[in-house]
Amino acid sequence: MAVEKGNKVKVDYTGTLEDGTVFDTSTHGDHSHPLEFEAGAGQMIKGFDEAVIGMEVGQEKEITLQPDDAYGQPRSDLVQKLPKTQLPEDKRDQVKEGMTLGVGLPDGQQMPARVVAVDAESLTLDLNHPLAGKVLKFKLKLVECN
Repeated sequence: MAVEKGNKVKVDYTGTLEDGTVFDTSTHGDHSHPLEFEAGAGQMIKGFDEAVIGMEVGQEKEITLQPDDAYGQPRSDLVQKLPKTQLPEDKRDQVKEGMTLGVGLPDGQQMPARVVAVDAESLTLDLNHPLAGKVLKFKLKLVECN
């Protein structure tokens, strides 16, 4: 049975950057179980979602996704300077360039933001996804479809 839009699927995958660096995998580490999602429902990045359509259980596939089919291009409007006074007082002197902070959204969710610059009065946060602008390669194996 070939995967169609709306099927529930389980996929084993390994995601790498162009230089071969593994950024995520379902086969070991923290995520050592197949990824489950509804094919074609927009729960995954576009290129990954589209790649499983038509696959058969047991089939393996390698795909290369350009940024527009993955996490998009970095957006300059997602890099923002904030006064340190926006941080809890006990954290203001602990923030360093390269750290990731959780930024509270109006709906109560947290979004990771990378600290790209710190000075005496402010910090600059990058809210772009860490993989924005990157070409991603995936090895996929369809484990289950129903």
